[in-house]
Amino acid sequence: MTTATARTAVVIGAGLGGLAAALRLRLAGWEVTVCEHGPTPGGKMNRLEQDGYRFDTGPSLVTMPWIFADLFAAAGENIADHLTMVPVRPLADYAWPDGTRLRFSANVPELMEGLRAIDPHDADNFFPFMELGAKLFELSAGTFLRTAPSEPPDLAALRSLRFFPIRGAWGNYHKTVARYFRSPHLQQLFDRYPTYVGSSPYQCPATLLLIPYLEFAFGGWYVHGGLYAIVEALVKLLEARGVEIRLNATVEHIERSNGRVSGVTLADGSALPAQVVVMNGDASHAGPMLRDAKRVESPPRERSMSGFVMLLGLGRKLPDIHHHTVYFSKDYRTEFRQMFDDRRFPADPTVYVNVPSRSDPSCAPEHGETLFVMANAPADAEPWDDAQTQRAKQAVLARLSASGFPISESEIETEFLWTPRRMAERYRMPGGAIYGTHSHGWKKAFLRPPNKDKQVRGLYFVGGSTHPGGGTPIVLRSAEITTRLIAKHE
Repeated sequence: MTTATARTAVVIGAGLGGLAAALRLRLAGWEVTVCEHGPTPGGKMNRLEQDGYRFDTGPSLVTMPWIFADLFAAAGENIADHLTMVPVRPLADYAWPDGTRLRFSANVPELMEGLRAIDPHDADNFFPFMELGAKLFELSAGTFLRTAPSEPPDLAALRSLRFFPIRGAWGNYHKTVARYFRSPHLQQLFDRYPTYVGSSPYQCPATLLLIPYLEFAFGGWYVHGGLYAIVEALVKLLEARGVEIRLNATVEHIERSNGRVSGVTLADGSALPAQVVVMNGDASHAGPMLRDAKRVESPPRERSMSGFVMLLGLGRKLPDIHHHTVYFSKDYRTEFRQMFDDRRFPADPTVYVNVPSRSDPSCAPEHGETLFVMANAPADAEPWDDAQTQRAKQAVLARLSASGFPISESEIETEFLWTPRRMAERYRMPGGAIYGTHSHGWKKAFLRPPNKDKQVRGLYFVGGSTHPGGGTPIVLRSAEITTRLIAKHE
């Protein structure tokens, strides 16, 4: 393979992080080609349409919308000219098996009334709990979420370090939640947030308490037309600036010469020379792609959770349900033990139901609703054959029915079932792990695969499996960190 002489970069994967990195590289003057394994850009943030129903296949809301606006602003664009972001209100409804319910509202008096109905003592502790999350966010925003751990701290990072140490922030996540809330209902509610990064609240550090703070302080946002509209807008920006996006273009190997990358080889045998390669796939795939036997994929017990997803076109309206509802299992600790210790789909799963057609009627026919139904699942632990898939489906439907939201299979007009196995194959994610490795313990939470490869010059990583982690705004931060490293070292 000939080595590129121009400032050329290849981005492997057209997921959100890859598209953002490609845009920032192009703005910095690089010639960029994006190679996407699948038939459409977007990675896990994708779309399916059938029978008048439109589904987002991945993320269902965004937080910290200003991070998205920053990316468009970097390209000289106003995000409002491309996307319409609307706040989701209420943020979510929560339902427990004993009939207890809570509307997690952005309206503080309404929220406090709901918390007091569950436990007055716990309601008094809500704002001290959020204050802890706010301090963790201020610390992280200037350090962990902004720069690579290998880079020396700058003035902004040093300023953020004034929030360090933070009392109560360095222990176990669940134990810290339990110090603020004695109600098992509220413990379960706030224990849910580590699942946003594919982890168990019983095994991850308390610093992840910044996640519930982020959602409460800045809200959850839906994009009119579905979150895939973000991908479509980024693709338009890239194409207008001359970035080539190749679909159905599987990169088989990352080539190197004299200790640095020289380009990539595709499955069809074609070669693309490049001075820089940015991998927007699971970081543990680097070994096979480099033909480096010393680099191995993350073992199953280190992987983040996957998910069992049902995309349902329901042939009736749901006037009494809001955009987001969570139906909790009876025993959260048992649910996580079955996923992380027993490595099996839980017998009684907590089920998340997203009904975007309640906020955006264009997602469904006039007579129906579009449902995104998800339960957490272990990565690469079960065969996920037809029998296993049907068992998981029935467990999900049983939890919904027991929680007062029965769905008759005769009402389902359209159905797509996504298992960890299907995710692994479609998105080239080991075991279907959505966030790469889990965040159990300090090392896994804060020392994720680096954005800049330590052994091969010119090789960089972006996305949820690398620093600083998963979630749509955090992935955009990853792209910003990675491209800043490229500017510094290339």
